[in-house]
Amino acid sequence: MASPASTPLKVCPKVLSFLNAVRAGNLGLLKEVASQLDDGRGMARTVADAKDHDGRGALHLAAIHGEIEVCKYLLEELKLDVDPKDVAGETPLHLAAGAKQIETTKYLIDRGADSAITNDDGLTVLHYAAGSGNIELMDFLLSKGADIECQSSLGSPLYFAAGCAQQDAVKFLLEHHANPNAETIDHSTPLFASVTIGSLECLKLLIQWGAKVNVSFPGGGTPLDVATYIGNLDVINCLLEAEADPNVRDEAGKTPIQLAAQKGNRAAVEILVSKTSKIKTIPWSMDGIMVHMQAECGDKQEEAGEAEETRKEEDNLSTKQKLSEESEEAKQKAAEAKLRGDAAVKRNDYHAALNAYTQARGFDPNDPALLFNRSLCWICLGEAEHALVDVRACRALRPDWAEACCREGAALQLLQRFDEAADSFFEAVKLDPESWEFVNAFREAFKDSTKFGGKDQKSSTSSKVKTDDLDA
Repeated sequence: MASPASTPLKVCPKVLSFLNAVRAGNLGLLKEVASQLDDGRGMARTVADAKDHDGRGALHLAAIHGEIEVCKYLLEELKLDVDPKDVAGETPLHLAAGAKQIETTKYLIDRGADSAITNDDGLTVLHYAAGSGNIELMDFLLSKGADIECQSSLGSPLYFAAGCAQQDAVKFLLEHHANPNAETIDHSTPLFASVTIGSLECLKLLIQWGAKVNVSFPGGGTPLDVATYIGNLDVINCLLEAEADPNVRDEAGKTPIQLAAQKGNRAAVEILVSKTSKIKTIPWSMDGIMVHMQAECGDKQEEAGEAEETRKEEDNLSTKQKLSEESEEAKQKAAEAKLRGDAAVKRNDYHAALNAYTQARGFDPNDPALLFNRSLCWICLGEAEHALVDVRACRALRPDWAEACCREGAALQLLQRFDEAADSFFEAVKLDPESWEFVNAFREAFKDSTKFGGKDQKSSTSSKVKTDDLDA
């Protein structure tokens, strides 16, 4: 086994050639290049120390590409460690499972790979299998003693499967006695996950196996609240049929029917009105409930029109001063300015970064990444309105960009416009339903929205925007 104190080789063309040979499963070339890299430390250590920029070595790459013969050479002849971690904390077993390399995964476990090891997000191989709906792999892992209830910061494998809308995986795990009411660290359950993602099939399975429908997470909000807020009528009906209580109030004192009316969802109000006990202060008719809640909620905050116009004028002026055609020279200058902006962000000089990204937009006004990155600078400078203008312009250029939806939600949270923030985060969830960052962001914004009713209040949670969250 290679020494844990060994020093990684510099990522040079020769190391890249070695790693490419691994990917291709070319054992002869692999050995030849490895011998050329060996500076006296020995073949095993040389091979163990050859890694890419993500900290992935030969065994990682052989695993992800399903090159079992290479794996055998590395483990049986060179005696390398079977569980090395890359920079994200992922082992070869994680990568093989994630790539659905079933035979490679089985081989690694047979050679002693630990299926209980978690990556930096707390996920085990069983989570990977559950999230991808890989029944064969889950069956194998459980036969080898994997813990079906292993918890991570993102919940149990069942929670992960439900949140990824993997109906067959949910059914398999429930049949193997996974707890349908297991809670995450923030007290969410698999049923919450299925409701948030809008998976009616997973929801029905969980209810069938005993999942509780009348639960709430800290800060308020029941599954029925979430379904009502999202506006999923099928999920609302399913929860009501399972005896979800429509009279439970959230922290703001509102019932699901009030949330539906507040959101202008007449169809949801129609479903809930016959199930909800009358509220004396509200005229109890369809129109009465709708009008009352719309009036109580009041008009949402005005859009930052003046700021938007200022930014548009500034961008138009900048664009007119630059080349009208995106020549190769202009693109090169835009790329150079973007690099200056990225470097300025890394040293926390957001004013310099703003100037650099604005210069870049003068050369390439149609690049949404420049607006995306500039919005980050505005947020870090506390200028949420400017950030919102930029990120909305970014979304106009690239409507299907989930990260931009999430950035829009962060800006709206800073402006304490919680209803709109929750809507933006939910758009991100719909575009990338496997992102737990987006799901959790939606959940937090939803809590604030139901708590404060979309009004200006101090948020119970701060908007978290990573300052290294630039466009790649």
